[in-house]
Amino acid sequence: MTIQQNTDRIQTTHIGSLPRPHKLLDILKKKYSGEKIDEAEFDKILSQSVKDSVKKQKDSGIDIVTDGEFSKPGFFTYIQERLEGFEARTGQKMVLFQKEVEAFPEYYQEYFKQAMMGGTIVPITPVVCVGPVKYRGEKAVQRDIANVKAAAKAAGIPDHHVFLPATAPSGVGVNEYYKSDEEYFHALAAELGKEYKAIVDAGIILQVDDPFLPDIFVEPGLDETQMKRRAQIYVEAVNTALKGIPREKVRFHTCYGINEGPRLYEATLAEIIGYVLSVNAGSVSFEAANPRHEHEYHLFENVKVPKDLVLCPGVVTHASNIVEHPELIAERLLRFAKLVGRENVMAGADCGFSSQALYRTEVHDSVVWEKFKAMREGADIATKKLWN
Repeated sequence: MTIQQNTDRIQTTHIGSLPRPHKLLDILKKKYSGEKIDEAEFDKILSQSVKDSVKKQKDSGIDIVTDGEFSKPGFFTYIQERLEGFEARTGQKMVLFQKEVEAFPEYYQEYFKQAMMGGTIVPITPVVCVGPVKYRGEKAVQRDIANVKAAAKAAGIPDHHVFLPATAPSGVGVNEYYKSDEEYFHALAAELGKEYKAIVDAGIILQVDDPFLPDIFVEPGLDETQMKRRAQIYVEAVNTALKGIPREKVRFHTCYGINEGPRLYEATLAEIIGYVLSVNAGSVSFEAANPRHEHEYHLFENVKVPKDLVLCPGVVTHASNIVEHPELIAERLLRFAKLVGRENVMAGADCGFSSQALYRTEVHDSVVWEKFKAMREGADIATKKLWN
């Protein structure tokens, strides 16, 4: 058995980001708007927020916990803080689910005013690679490690039930410096690997986040050959960054989007599963509670999964305030357990609940915790049936 496999019950987890407390949001907003703040006070608020969140995760039935990504106000800010060679560029066009937006312009015009760009405490500004990539996040990642380990210890959670998310090479800006995609992504991999190793060396699990992999298969202007080659480059870069790290210490996550919407223009699991399964990870997580994708569990009737690989399908969704019924959650888990074995199924969420630092998140703070409680109840129902 590996450390991520189940022994006597279905384990529960989530994908990482959680709604941040307002006290933390307030000081993050000051810090990233250029106001002078007391760094000692910021560290104290951050540390306490992580501690409170980890306890709440445990009390809600989450087995494998994290820091809520509380130190990262937003994806692009995180990149700029931890990697040299990038600049924020306000004039750079940023395409978010382009086909979807073009198909439903009225819906998304209203949506963007209220959510995502309309509500972030730090503006979402694309980053561009303009020089050699170099990792400089040593201090930041050690702070994250210290905060989550201290919080876990206070809650009575062992280190091997703690994870920290880090971005995949595919999620890091637009290249204007390197001669080719291969050169760019492998340069990123070499530097991001330093953060990956720091997390694993601390005795906790690394989660590699790659929401951009599925986007390849709905990107306008790419033919099938180009799509497959780019996906291959993404996976090669991830595995380069993971070189020397035991696969059982790694989780790999991918998803289709962070928003509530029609979601008609998304890749199928069939298009990406081969690439997902080729990542050197001990578990893989993907959207399965999303009603556009729930039926795709049938794919595993024919796809061969490595014997000790843990599947972590989303059994609650991050894009709806409806709390899933525990019986439905149990059904979802049982479907996968029947196909890959009870040891190899972990209950998770489709994606994170606050990928950007927002005062008003897609799913209300109070609802997130009810979803986690329902997930624990559903996992318990499935456990009784699987372990009798």
